[in-house]
Amino acid sequence: MFKKTIFHIICLISFYGFSQETLVTDSIRVATILPTVNQNEVKFTPKTPQLNQIAGAPKAFYTHYWEFGDGQFSTEENPTHVYKEKGEYNVKLWATNNYDTGKPPTSRPKKVVINSTNITFDDVATMNNDFILKRNREPVPDEEMVAIVRYKNIKNYTTNGKIYLFYNENEFKADNFEILETRMYHNEKSSDANTFTYTGKMDSDVFDIASVSAINQIKHQQLQDTTVKTNLPLTLKESEFLYKNWRVIEFDNMKPEEERNIFVSLKTTPEMIKDTSAIISVRGVYVPDSNYDNHKVKDMEMEIVTSHDPNKMSSNGTLMNYRLVRFKNLKYKIKFQNNGEGPARTIRLETDIPEMLDKASIKILDMYPKCDICPKRDVIYSCLDTTYTDSQAIFTFKNIYLLGSEQKNVKEYDSTKGFVKYSIKFAKDFHKKKTKSRTSIIFDKNEPIITNYSTTRFTPGLSIGLKAGVNSFSNLNDSESYFFGVTLSPYKSYRWYWQVELQNNFHEYQQDTQVQEEFVDDPQGFRFRQRTTTNTTFNNIDWDVPVLIRYNINNYLGLGAGLHNTISVSEKQNQDILIEQYEGSEPDAPVFNTIEDSQETTNSFTNLRSGLLFEATAGFARIGPSLGARYIMNFDSDFSYWQFYAIWKF
Repeated sequence: MFKKTIFHIICLISFYGFSQETLVTDSIRVATILPTVNQNEVKFTPKTPQLNQIAGAPKAFYTHYWEFGDGQFSTEENPTHVYKEKGEYNVKLWATNNYDTGKPPTSRPKKVVINSTNITFDDVATMNNDFILKRNREPVPDEEMVAIVRYKNIKNYTTNGKIYLFYNENEFKADNFEILETRMYHNEKSSDANTFTYTGKMDSDVFDIASVSAINQIKHQQLQDTTVKTNLPLTLKESEFLYKNWRVIEFDNMKPEEERNIFVSLKTTPEMIKDTSAIISVRGVYVPDSNYDNHKVKDMEMEIVTSHDPNKMSSNGTLMNYRLVRFKNLKYKIKFQNNGEGPARTIRLETDIPEMLDKASIKILDMYPKCDICPKRDVIYSCLDTTYTDSQAIFTFKNIYLLGSEQKNVKEYDSTKGFVKYSIKFAKDFHKKKTKSRTSIIFDKNEPIITNYSTTRFTPGLSIGLKAGVNSFSNLNDSESYFFGVTLSPYKSYRWYWQVELQNNFHEYQQDTQVQEEFVDDPQGFRFRQRTTTNTTFNNIDWDVPVLIRYNINNYLGLGAGLHNTISVSEKQNQDILIEQYEGSEPDAPVFNTIEDSQETTNSFTNLRSGLLFEATAGFARIGPSLGARYIMNFDSDFSYWQFYAIWKF
């Protein structure tokens, strides 16, 4: 018995210890850097924690981003790097867990010591453009990411220039990023700037190919990525308008054809917009020669995610102003990645198109793999075809070759990714309501992969209405009442919405005539009959504050119900009193004395009344003019009444 008890205790301790170790392992995930040094050539191997597969998703995997500590980087899993100079280098690794339920693992920098430089190599140009913005992963709230700024001198002389980085767009209330660190390796200087300076000069080789009219056109056109521009003040002013924060990086002594990299660690804030289909951006402006205002602009668009999934749909219409969207083009981006063991030849993207959008207006803005738009006839070359069903647009890449992430000898995971970016207009008749759409991605004949929902919605906006009408009190004598007021409600709501009002009422009515008869004895003991007739007239100014919920049946009919509160701001009461005294007590006795009197009393902010209201409107229910009838059922039954009015909402 004693032995069994000891055995049970040992088992419990072992189980508890194993559970604690498992919890620690799950909560603190670390990726380790394992370098193999051969003189100045180093092979790097990552040791990453086990992945936790998302149920139903493609097979989980890691993507890697390395910084070698000398201004170079790699996205290979097991890169080999040759250092040019002796010294100590801090190597950094960011491993991103795709289709995994946990957070990306952390990694500490690894120091690599280079004592010799016997292994030589030739620099190979890797930049197709002279200014590139890249990132190591998509932004996730409260995670770190890296923006890679790549720039190249394509001049035939040594230059000194500037790079402007703009971040945190003004359209979002909270900041999306904060800069943790900027790693520079060529003596660049970084600073926050509140003002900008300009040369007012244009490089002659650009001026020769651009006429004055063309330059004026550039000043007024929308910015395009990597387009050569000459109006630097305009670009910077527009960027200041779009972004809250910016930083200036100055560089010197850049030789012809030289390529450089700057690495910016960005911490995504917990307050980052939570909409996981939203598109945000960071802008870079590259001035290759500070003596001139010639520059290039690059906008790096990113999709906010909650987990790292290469297959995703996003939109720039996550929150829109309904008043201004009539001529707005929505932009959608569908991203995909081939996770197969071989290349994909055909990729089919079956995309939901909300009914409020016009499928016929779809325009392809960009794509990868790059190819032509398919003609109406069958062809054997690579192309992108677009077909439609009642509720979908189907984008099909035909005759392509997109590498698979599990394919042999694939080193760059970016080469296994693709996307389609398109714009679409609103239909002629669309309502203010939220939309949801997603895409089924089919690689060759494999099972479809379903993306997230990309949503669009509208800000409530404000609609001010002007209202005037008359009140009908059936229980009051000689009642005359009219009012005017204003209403406040969301702009052009689709179905349900709230509305508050402030009305100024002018109301005049009479109370029932009061007649009182009594017998009075005068001082001499003579008894006579006295009749007192009182006529009371009210002249009030009331404030009404209705609060109601309304429902638009369609574009022309609406219903409403809510609370109605009234207070008399000014209440004037006029009493005309007639006293008639009769000789004796007989009914036909003559009048021997008449007394007339008039009294006026005024009160302010009295007579608070509350009740329920029910109404119906006909006309333009969402915006514009309409007519309405409202019944106010006051808890004081004498003041229940009908209200007939006209209203115009703006």
